[in-house]
This record gives sequence, C-alpha cells and structure tokens, in this order.
Amino acid sequence: MSDRKIGNKRPSGFGGGHMDGMGKVEKAKDFKGTMNKLIKYLKPYSLSIITVIIVAIGSAAFSIVGPKILGKATTKIFEGLVSKVMGLEGAFIDFAYIRNIIILLLGLYIMSALFSIIQGYIISGVAQKVSYHLRKGISEKINRMPLKYFDKKTHGEVLSRVTNDVDTVSQTLNQSMSQIITSVVTIIGVLIMMLSISWQMTLVALLILPASMILIMTVVKKSQKYFKSQQEFLGHVNGHVEEIYGGHNIMKAFSGEAEAIEKFEELNNTLYHSAWKSQFLSGMMMPIMKFIGNIGYVAVSILGGWLAIKKTIEVGDILSFVQYIRTFTQPIAQVAQIANVLQSTAAASERVFEFLEEEEEVLEVQNPVKLESVRGEVTFQDVRFGYTKDKIIINDFSANIKPGQKVAIVGPTGAGKTTIVKLLMRFYDINSGAIFIDGHDISGFKREDLRGLFGIVLQDTWLFNGSIMENIRYGRLNATDEEVIKAAKSAHVESFVKALPNGYNMELNEEASNVSQGQKQLLTIARAILSDPKILILDEATSSVDTRTEVLIQKAMENLMKERTSFIIAHRLSTIRDADLILVMKDGDIVEQGNHEELLKRNGFYAALYKSQFE
Repeated sequence: MSDRKIGNKRPSGFGGGHMDGMGKVEKAKDFKGTMNKLIKYLKPYSLSIITVIIVAIGSAAFSIVGPKILGKATTKIFEGLVSKVMGLEGAFIDFAYIRNIIILLLGLYIMSALFSIIQGYIISGVAQKVSYHLRKGISEKINRMPLKYFDKKTHGEVLSRVTNDVDTVSQTLNQSMSQIITSVVTIIGVLIMMLSISWQMTLVALLILPASMILIMTVVKKSQKYFKSQQEFLGHVNGHVEEIYGGHNIMKAFSGEAEAIEKFEELNNTLYHSAWKSQFLSGMMMPIMKFIGNIGYVAVSILGGWLAIKKTIEVGDILSFVQYIRTFTQPIAQVAQIANVLQSTAAASERVFEFLEEEEEVLEVQNPVKLESVRGEVTFQDVRFGYTKDKIIINDFSANIKPGQKVAIVGPTGAGKTTIVKLLMRFYDINSGAIFIDGHDISGFKREDLRGLFGIVLQDTWLFNGSIMENIRYGRLNATDEEVIKAAKSAHVESFVKALPNGYNMELNEEASNVSQGQKQLLTIARAILSDPKILILDEATSSVDTRTEVLIQKAMENLMKERTSFIIAHRLSTIRDADLILVMKDGDIVEQGNHEELLKRNGFYAALYKSQFE
C-alpha cells in the first residue's frame, strides 16, 4: 500500500518536479466504482468543497499575475537605466511606480497565502471528518460481523482497514483534493499568461517538455524493476531479522548463529545491489531535468532577447516568462504524481468499502425474550453445526443440563468441545436443531442480552493495559472498589496483589507480562465473579499453570461456581471428577454421559481417556 505524500518542492530546473517514490503503485480493482462511493462520503461537505475550489482558484490567480506585474517593474527600471546611459534629457527611474508595484505585489501574495491557509484549514477538516466516519463505520461494523469472517482473516488484515487504509484515504484527500484544483488552475492560468507575452516563446517552451518527459519515462522504466526488487528483499530482510530475534533463544540453543548470519548476508547483499541501482537511477532525475531546463532557459532567453530587440516584447517580459516556465512545470509534475496518489487512495478506499459491505450477522428479532430471573436450565436438542456447510463437526448433539449443575465436557482435540460453548453464546448460528435456556430458544434473545447471562474464563487470558483494579472491574463497569476487592478475595487474587508494587493500582504492561500466567487466570476469574453471571463457562482454565497454582485456581473456581450452572471444558480429567454430569464427546457427538464413577465403571471411551492420563 502506498502512502506517499504529494510534494510541494519547487523544481529547480526546466520541466522539473518532485519525483518521489517511483515504485509500483497499488491499483484498485474498480477505480471508478470506488471513487463514486468515496464521493458519496464527501457529499455532506459539498459546501466546504465548493468553498475550497473558489479559494484555490483565488490563491492560484493572485499568485499567477505576480510575475507579469513584476515584469512591468523590471521594464521600468531597464528603460530608466538605458535613458541615463544614453544621456537622454529628463532621464530618471520612476521609483514611485516601482514602489506601487511592490506594494501591489505584496498585497497579491498576502491574499494568495491567506487563501491557501483557508483552503488548507477547510480541506483538513473535511478529510478528518471523512476519516472519522469511516473509522466509526468500521468500528460499528466489526461488532456486527459474524465470527466466521474473522476465522478467514488475520487480525492484522482487519486492523489495517482501521489504521493504514483509513490513514491513506485521509492523507491523500487532504493533499490531493486541494492540490489537483490548484495545479489545474495554475497550468491553465500560466499557459494563458505565457501566450499573452509571446506565442513564439510559449511554443519553444512547450517543445522542450516532450524531450524531458521521454527521458524521465526512460529512467522510470529502468528503475522500476530495481524498486520492486528493493521492496521485495527489504521484506525478506525484515522477516529474517524478526524471525531470528523473535526466536533468539532457540537459535542460540541450536548453535544456528553462523547459518543465520550467512542467510542475512545473502539477503542483505541482494538488497544492497537493488537499492543502490534504484536510488542511483532515481537520483539521475533532477540532473536530467536541470540539464534540459537549462537548454530551455537558453533557448527562451535568446528568443526573448531577439523579440525584445525587435520591440515585439518588453525586457521585463523575458523575466516574467522565465518565472512562468518554472511555475508551469511544477503543477505538471504534481498532476502526474496526484494520478498515482489517487490510485493508492482508490485501492485503500476499496478495501475499506469491501469490509463495510461484508455480510453481517443475522438481524436481531423484533420482540426479543427478556428473562426476569434466570434459573440456568440449558437444553441442546438435535444440534447440528459446521463452520462450513460441507464440513459438519457437530452431528447430533442433545443434552439437558439442570439449574445449578456442574457440567464437564471432555474429549480429544477436535471433538467439538469449544464449539458447543460458541454455539451456546451464539457466536455462530446452528445449522439445525435448537438450544434453549430456561425453555426459551436462544435465537429469540438479543445477542447482547443472551451473552449477558454468561460469565466466561478462557485458557487464553485477556488483560488490557491498565491497573489491576480496572482489569477486574471490566466484569461490571459500575462496580465500586469494595465490590472489586471482594471479588478479588473470592478469586484468591488478594494473596499475590498485596505483594505487588502499588497493589490493586499496579499498571499491567503490554501483554501483562509483569504478572505470571496463573495470576492472569486468577484475575480473569475475579472479573467473572464480579460480573455475577447466571451461567458459567470455564474453557481449559487450568491447562497452562503449575500444580500449586492449579489448586489455587480450583478453589477460586469453586467460589465462582456456587449456585450457578457451570460448563467446564478440560483436558485434565483430574479437575472434573466432582462434576454432576460429564459429557464425553468424540467426532462431534456425545458418546457417553454420566458422573465420574459411573463412566469409569462402564470402562468405555471416558475410562480409556482417564487411564491414559494416569498410566
């Protein structure tokens, strides 16, 4: 994705311009359609955009007439000096006229600058408002997206929409929208002013442009493959460095230093050769432009001098014309560059709009179920589900869980244990069958109300940057400090928080690496206790901690599960021996159910799993 900025650098040579980033520009699949969608986002700001166009024309116009007026002052000085040199009677330089010209020019340039400031102020506001609405739309869309979408996309891809793509749209709108207006007005205005001075000089100036463009295109064509190679191997080098330093300990443990250095040298050498060639060729741009520009200036100056001798033009007109040439070439280069930038804008916008147009979750019901009190009875009736229609992983699942029961779901990896929980919380909609809570089909609830019935503790703990107090309070945002501390004590969090600097006010750093895995788990249990759910889900909550911490977590979970319907997903069968009901799953079906003693007596699949863990 390209996020190049449009340069404002004034070229120093004839046909000059700021030629940044000649690398490959990402293009949209449907440029016209995407730009039409973007224009719809701009429609509410039509008045602001019209104002920008008016002030852009004004700014360019005030700036364009400046050289012509300055040429008049130059002619006046030249005529006065010639008269004095020739000793003509009454010869003098009209300084009053020159002073008036300077005051007029100063006023024009001040007005031009003022209009430019107004233009920048308005366009920045429009660009940021569009970005604000795009980000808001994406944020709201994310909450309406089915989880199956995120199964197909990486987190980085989704985040890129919110950050990189919207930033690209914002920056290019901010720069290209006003600059393309200014550039077009400047090209037309300057061409008119050049023709008003001399059509012959204008023709010479225009004939020089194709020569410079041919040379530029030749250099661009040559450098393109090296820029592409540079970007490709820069990615390889970055990937290698990230991989090696991400697993630095493993690399050291297997004495892979020599191989890592050798591979880096190989990639770095390739990057070096492609990078210096691309930079050298792009560095040739300005010398070529200056060389052709100097030839152009010589041609225009000679022709201008000849026309001045013939009294066809005035001496000051030559100076004006040279300034117009410099002004004329800059917007031409900018327009070419804006065309590339608009391609990047369209590509970024297209990705944003693709996301905003993705299929959403099934709409909420018109008259949702509202439970005054929740008993916690859960019934699965002939549930059938697959993440894709051709791959069914839950075949025919039926079970009835009574209020307050502690239910364990066990089975080998891939049996469908976690999927059952996802269906219960309606992260996915089932293909057929039904799930009931207290006799009500879960499809009749609003998703927010349904998920509010559950408290969940996962194997992968999620804590955010903030204090321990704030992380626990996430379970119920309006909880008092006293309620948070009470929940923390029930979860046995107090025992280690007291030993931490600042206690409950200690800030958890990125990824909460300043507390142990077991402590993180206890914090999530405290959060669940604070939320006071009617139904609990504990998914592998003790799978990644030591035995001593596991005992502590078990005690915290016992406090959490009191008088609540609880679903426990566990690989360690020792942790669910006291469950009221154990559902044994295999290949998406319940193959056995009962309590621990009953299942061991049957000497079936559960007994085999249990024995395999203790042999």
